[in-house]
Amino acid sequence: MIQSTSHSSAAAQAQALQPKVSAKTDASTPVETDRFSSTGIDQLRAALKATPEVRPEVVARGQKLAADPSYPSLPVIRHISAKIVNSPDLSVDSSEG
Repeated sequence: MIQSTSHSSAAAQAQALQPKVSAKTDASTPVETDRFSSTGIDQLRAALKATPEVRPEVVARGQKLAADPSYPSLPVIRHISAKIVNSPDLSVDSSEG
């Protein structure tokens, strides 16, 4: 026997999943999440100002990698080479035809 899918508990569940719509819906009423705060921007600017322009540890790492004859590895070079060879030629306008 096939059971009905319209059990009263299923209907109650479906109603519980639907979003509640306020009877008072006015486009001019600001929504709480629509506020702009520059606090995050100010924090980012402060962090940027606190970061030195030259980071010696990054420069040292770059120098070490540049001096390493096995960097980048051959598989990485081949992978990047294949990407370059298979990429479209952007100097040619493909819209002309």
